[in-house]
Amino acid sequence: MRVLGLVLGAALIVGGCAAPAPFAPEEEIAAVSYRNEGPAELTLLTMVNNRSGAGAHTSLVISASERIIFDPAGSFEAKGVPERNDVLFGISPAVERAYISAHARSTHRVVAQTIQVTPQQAAMAYQLALQAGPVPGAFCANSTASLLQQIPGFEQIDVTFYPVNLSEQFAQLPGVQTQVVREDDDASLQAALDQLN
Repeated sequence: MRVLGLVLGAALIVGGCAAPAPFAPEEEIAAVSYRNEGPAELTLLTMVNNRSGAGAHTSLVISASERIIFDPAGSFEAKGVPERNDVLFGISPAVERAYISAHARSTHRVVAQTIQVTPQQAAMAYQLALQAGPVPGAFCANSTASLLQQIPGFEQIDVTFYPVNLSEQFAQLPGVQTQVVREDDDASLQAALDQLN
């Protein structure tokens, strides 16, 4: 337990020394705003190491009044995808595919778990995401679980630091549909992002 405390403390210190989080201006966000005409949904994305099975990252696609990705402590950067405090905007289906493709590579797979929610649940997730960031490094699953736990119908989600644990909990929710995305391209996330840009 003491070791976990030291690791978390170090993560907080490193997070505190990091460069300021991107804060896109309102007009840039408004220019790319995308609303999905389909049902309100939440999609939990879990990046899993193919060799060890350990979780590498967690993010949450929220289809509410507009579609966003809550990407806590994430490193995704793409032209035309403004970011404000760990929230990515302008998430059209093409941008969502690009985000998933950037993370799915020879070393990692992406587990996408989608659940339909009410417009009220989606609106709450949207507001919580806007209020959550910026998130310190190593807190992606923790902050996502904390967000989900506040939404009516998701109270049973336990807060965790482990992406795979959160994915396993999410899988227990009724109606979840799961898709696993595997790609065999460059093992480097940065290389994938450079190619995207």
